[in-house]
Formats: sequence, C-alpha cells, structure tokens
Amino acid sequence: MWTTRRERPEDRAAIHVVNAAAFPTTDEADLVDALRGDADAWVDLSFVALEDDHVVAHALLTRCHVDGGPALALAPCAVLPENQHQGLGAATIGAALDAAREDGENLVVVLGHADYYPRFGFTPASGHGVRAPFDVPDEAFLALALDPSRPTPTGTVTYPPAFGV
Repeated sequence: MWTTRRERPEDRAAIHVVNAAAFPTTDEADLVDALRGDADAWVDLSFVALEDDHVVAHALLTRCHVDGGPALALAPCAVLPENQHQGLGAATIGAALDAAREDGENLVVVLGHADYYPRFGFTPASGHGVRAPFDVPDEAFLALALDPSRPTPTGTVTYPPAFGV
C-alpha cells in the first residue's frame, strides 16, 4: 500500500536518491536540490509517494513564467526503478496538480512523453499559445490549464536559472 503527500524536510535525501536512481545521471536529482534553494522558483509543490513509509516516487512543480505571466513547470518526475509501472508516478503527479489547482495556479508546462502526460489533460503547448525557449517537437512540449475557464498567459516560457536554459 502507498500514499502521496507533500514533501517534508526529512524527505530530501530520499528524494535525491529517487531522482538519481530513476535517471541515467544525477542531473535531475541535483536540479531538485538547486530549485529547492531558489526562493523565486520554489512554491512548495513537491510531492512524494511512500510505500511502507519509504519515499519511492517524486513529482515537482516549480514557478516559471510565460512572457512574464505566472506558470508552473512539472519537472522532474521520478519513481524508483523497482517501483515503476505501479501507478506511483501518476498518483504523485496527480497529487501535485491537485494541490496546484487548490492553490489557485492555472498553467502547467512539461517537456515529456506525448503518450504519458495526456492522461492528466496535457495537450501540445502550442495549442495554448505557449512556446519552449528551445527547439523541441510540438508533441513533446505540453501544457495544461488547471481551470480552463480562466485565461492563461501566452508566449515563451522562462524557466528558473537552475534549468540552465
């Protein structure tokens, strides 16, 4: 059995381990640590999934901007390799998106797999009038309006400096 919840200070080392194990390098784990130290980017939307009280998955939303308007970037998302394909990543992402919606956030962007993120409602960002600050296939740069009745900013995404873009 597993549960999801907001990150706590005592989870930080385990979150680093999850991200380091889920990707070929520690770049994503280091990114999370750098974003946590950026007061302009960190909006306390870091969520974990726990199995037997151990962190096994992580999803992070941080502040970015679209031509000056506020938005969120979903990245990284990670699950320990031995816990993948059990719904932990989806549950953690869902918890983060629900919390963002409750916090009054609206636009979320993600660079990721076109066959995975649409299950959460993501569609090509170009349909929202949003562009990445780098070359990327249209089907891989996605956006989600958490409240489609509200307007969302249009233009080019500016990521926090830790992203290096």
